[in-house]
Amino acid sequence: MSRLSAWKKASAVILLCAATAIAAHGQIFNTLVSFNGSDGGNPAFVSLVQGNDGGLYGTTYQGGTSASGTVFKISPGGILTTLYSFCSQPRCTDGDNPEVGLALATDGNFFGTTNVGGTNMDCNGFGCGTVFEIGPEGTLTTVYSFCGQPQCADGSNPIAGLVQDTNGKLYGTTLNGGAQNAGTVFRFSLDGIFTTLFTFDRNNGEGPIGTLIEGTNGNLYGTTGASEGGDGTAFKVTPGGELTTLTNFDGTNGASPRGLIQGDDGNLYGTTTNGGTNENGFCNVGNGCGTVFKMTPNGTVKTLYNFCSESGCEDGAEPLSELIQATDGNFYGTTVFGGNFTNCPSAGCGTVFRITREGALTTLHTFDQSDGALPYGGLFQATNGMLYGTTYTGGAYGSPGTVFSLDVGLGPFVTFIRAAGKVGQTGGILGQGFTGTTSVALNGIQASFTVASDTYIRATVPVGATTGYVTVTTPSSTLTSNVPFHVIK
Repeated sequence: MSRLSAWKKASAVILLCAATAIAAHGQIFNTLVSFNGSDGGNPAFVSLVQGNDGGLYGTTYQGGTSASGTVFKISPGGILTTLYSFCSQPRCTDGDNPEVGLALATDGNFFGTTNVGGTNMDCNGFGCGTVFEIGPEGTLTTVYSFCGQPQCADGSNPIAGLVQDTNGKLYGTTLNGGAQNAGTVFRFSLDGIFTTLFTFDRNNGEGPIGTLIEGTNGNLYGTTGASEGGDGTAFKVTPGGELTTLTNFDGTNGASPRGLIQGDDGNLYGTTTNGGTNENGFCNVGNGCGTVFKMTPNGTVKTLYNFCSESGCEDGAEPLSELIQATDGNFYGTTVFGGNFTNCPSAGCGTVFRITREGALTTLHTFDQSDGALPYGGLFQATNGMLYGTTYTGGAYGSPGTVFSLDVGLGPFVTFIRAAGKVGQTGGILGQGFTGTTSVALNGIQASFTVASDTYIRATVPVGATTGYVTVTTPSSTLTSNVPFHVIK
């Protein structure tokens, strides 16, 4: 697969717009922002994240004052604020070209990675990537520069995001570096200690590309885009660095997996960019147009859907992002190609889709360039119930991409910064309309809480609590969490 860093940089303009379209079955699609280059451009493998203030945060791969990418905030209604422009320091020591989105940490700040930049110039004369921290007001700190160890033993060029586990540590992967230059898994603690947990050697995978997830058992799960003699892997790694390959993809069951999520049934779900039974001229020749799959925790893979199953690939092709599971229990995602070939004649402009656990797929929106094209990133469901996403190109001004929303009729809910904790620990609840809240309960047990703002509550895991859903009673309604909160013994 081509690296984004090898692609030609684009430039254009940003304009807030309200181009609204009615999607399939009455869903409402809205282009919130068309980027303009000066305040961001070309968001890549970005899934937005909701902050404590209710705003949505993300990155662009290009654009900004140095054309090297930005961190931005957007209100749910579409007001954009550029928080930071990368390569603001000499030789881009603050990072360059973030390819993925942000992770919200328990302190309310965000952590992310850049693919290049940083203080170590061992990657063809460029920096080898960074880990950074940024506050909601836009103050950025580079907390780690990759290739800081001899022969880049600590890894280089991260292309995946970060995840914070229940103990507060951050985990991520690098695309390159390590002893075999096949990528690494790393851990970073908030007190600045960096640890390389695992180094890939191609036999057990090469080039991890999807953001890790923390499973309900405390282990981490991820994917590699390639493997020796194969088409990528899905793996499990313990917090101590013991890695188990769960499955090897071979093309027939998918190729180049793009990351995993854990469904509410305990199984793992994901997409592959290529592979499967269907081929088309613009897809990787001989390698299929991609799949959606389900995988049991022990690695048994079942293909739920093969893209380009419809005439003209109207159902989309080549997903480049992870799925999400929304509050209706269905899975949602994007494909970078397929759909509308009129305005994107070479490969199609891409789609947004919904798929059931059983594999019934519905195309919810087909991009047409004017409302965006080539959605590299995945979707995010905010606590107002809406789905949000980005496109790499298209929009009102051509190539710099967009931010969009899609209303599929789902109601508001509450969620957590971390969905697990021990009795006595205090965690954050995200939502809306919290002013005047009278009750917070975990699986029916009342919890002590503090309303920090209309969009953020701090609550303590109560004595006697067991794993279950959280309910927040406000003056206007009772909101329920989208996932259970897991009480750690």
